[in-house]
Amino acid sequence: MIKPTEKAPALKVKLVNDITWSLQEQTPENFTLIIFFRGKHCPVCKMQLEELQTKINDFTERGVNVIAISTNTEELAKATHKEWKIADIPLGYGFAIDEARKWGLFISKGIKETEPEHFSEPGLFLIHKDGTVYWESIQSMPFGRPQFKDVLNGIDYILKQGYPARGEA
Repeated sequence: MIKPTEKAPALKVKLVNDITWSLQEQTPENFTLIIFFRGKHCPVCKMQLEELQTKINDFTERGVNVIAISTNTEELAKATHKEWKIADIPLGYGFAIDEARKWGLFISKGIKETEPEHFSEPGLFLIHKDGTVYWESIQSMPFGRPQFKDVLNGIDYILKQGYPARGEA
């Protein structure tokens, strides 16, 4: 389990635009928001990322870099990016199951033909500009994810009040 204030694990993924993204190379004004999602097979993920697309500028205005990552193959990730309304969200793919476990993500076995053999369940991580974990929300099911309006309100409060990361003890 990764606790807030601990250094985030190394994270490097390929993006659908054929570049490599690295958490360690990010230089956000305030935070990097990482959304781990189940993959193309998940209609809840589609709704979540399409909602994120409508709020991407709100995150940017607050000095937050955003990325969405799945364990999907390159082919599935590129189809996801093309078919979903998420043009402005950097989309990472090929996230290894072993790496997902390092982040504390739950791993599921596919139960339908449309699901991969194994995939990670959702997680949201807000990484401080110093590379430490600030806020995390991890689900074992596709349901119950934080709403982005609540995340934005939380970021506003954090930045205004200088609120520290919690859950570190």
